[in-house]
Amino acid sequence: MPLKLEIVTPEARIFSDEVTTVVLPGSLGEMGVLPNHAPIVTALLPGELRFTKDNVTTEMAIGEGFVEVTGSTVKVLTDLAVSEAGIDESTVQAALDRAQARMKDAALMGAEEIAAVEASIAKSLVQLKLKRKRRSL
Repeated sequence: MPLKLEIVTPEARIFSDEVTTVVLPGSLGEMGVLPNHAPIVTALLPGELRFTKDNVTTEMAIGEGFVEVTGSTVKVLTDLAVSEAGIDESTVQAALDRAQARMKDAALMGAEEIAAVEASIAKSLVQLKLKRKRRSL
């Protein structure tokens, strides 16, 4: 019995299909989901989402969000979901450099602005890690 996986961002539905397994970056660590998983709703942290369909594993960089798991469905709501092919390394590196430079002025920023910059850094790092992953294999 396959799982129905849906990945949705504010911009679009990124993925919607049946898969055999899903691995997510949960708030307490990596979380694997198989068919008939116990129902759960939990927060997601920026990290790597992997799913397997027809014995092919697909990897995506995802941002913060939530996942709802029932026995037969996995619904991911996130602010970022991008495959390795969709990552422009130089653009992401430039965004990371700008965000890290802004953090040097953290004493002049409010808590909300600091949190936004930290989130930007985390999303950039996740994308770069996924993009550079194959180079080290």
